[in-house]
Amino acid sequence: MAQVWRDSRYVLLGSAIILTLSLGIRHGFGLFLAPMSAQFGWGREIFSFAIAMQNLIWGIAQPFAGALADRYGAGKVVAIGGLLYVIGLVGMSLSDSPSTLMVSAGVFIGIGLSGTSFSVILGVVARALPPEKRSAGMGLASAAGSFGQFVMLPGSLGLIQGLGWDNALLILALFAALIIPLVAMLKDKPTERQLGEQTMTQALRAASSHSGFWLLTFGFFVCGFQVVFIGVHLPAYLMDKGLTTQTGTTVLALIGLFNIFGTYTAGRLGGRLSKPKLLTALYLLRAVVIVAFVSFPVSNVTAYLFGMAMGFLWLSTVPLTNGVIASVFGVRNLSMLGGLVYFFHQIGAFLGGWAGGMAYDMTGSYDLVWKAAVVLSLIAAAVNCGVREKAVTPSIPRVSVN
Repeated sequence: MAQVWRDSRYVLLGSAIILTLSLGIRHGFGLFLAPMSAQFGWGREIFSFAIAMQNLIWGIAQPFAGALADRYGAGKVVAIGGLLYVIGLVGMSLSDSPSTLMVSAGVFIGIGLSGTSFSVILGVVARALPPEKRSAGMGLASAAGSFGQFVMLPGSLGLIQGLGWDNALLILALFAALIIPLVAMLKDKPTERQLGEQTMTQALRAASSHSGFWLLTFGFFVCGFQVVFIGVHLPAYLMDKGLTTQTGTTVLALIGLFNIFGTYTAGRLGGRLSKPKLLTALYLLRAVVIVAFVSFPVSNVTAYLFGMAMGFLWLSTVPLTNGVIASVFGVRNLSMLGGLVYFFHQIGAFLGGWAGGMAYDMTGSYDLVWKAAVVLSLIAAAVNCGVREKAVTPSIPRVSVN
């Protein structure tokens, strides 16, 4: 048992470092909006649409990446994802037109993220840990992504200011390349299906007929809409209000810092309390925080408070949502089913990223998107009340949430 726990900690460490790199780089893309748009004379919608496509392609590829990881082990999937991530960052540094930006930042990085982010990595963590430690472990790994955001955002800004946006992307590509050798720490291998475990087909059938699964997906759709809109457009929004680029970067870094505590706390609480009820509370709190932020005059103080409050709620939905899926459907097909839910998260991300740029170009304001984020948050809180954690077995594919 001691050896198993030592191996589990080794896997957890490797998973955390990979998420730190993958998501730390990804969270800084909003810093490239202003310099790239200014150099090429683009409106904000062009860059926003490329990042929106990145999120959509990430979501489309995620269930397939998860299924491959469940069947063949995550190592190969993560390595290929890391390689595509590097190619995308290098291509993005060479982009000089909307089409080249779309291919590099949208297609290559989108697919690369599908193999190096939550669904695949949290599947590794869930399989490595015993059930009683699973929720806390996923919370800890998720927090690593936020640690990457906190550490790498100021670094990315410094690279942009000191070397230019194109050279900054090349340096970030070198960091992304570290993901490939870190695969050796995952030790995730395909396992034979045990008695009572679902096949992939059974898991898909059970999920598609489970109303609670679709309620979770809607909640994750809202999560994606909010975090990508804020992550991509908040620096520009604060600049429009007269604040500096450094302030916007600091706010995003604060989101990353406080989400370390938020995701870890959510994971710990998810092992003791109802995860759907915790999700309901999180979405309600997000609505309250956004309303408070846009209702008061924007200043450094209110921006920093927003970053701290929203940071605590930022990715706290991830360990809870994946924890519900693991409780209901087991861990054998978790990467695939988590990837399917994440696909809807990324549809929301696509709309949130694109809508921000489109609304600004059309109206000169982000007000409509802030209002949409609040309304969607209230709906997500309501629908998560209907989710129940009741395990599905292969012989009983349909489970009511009532």
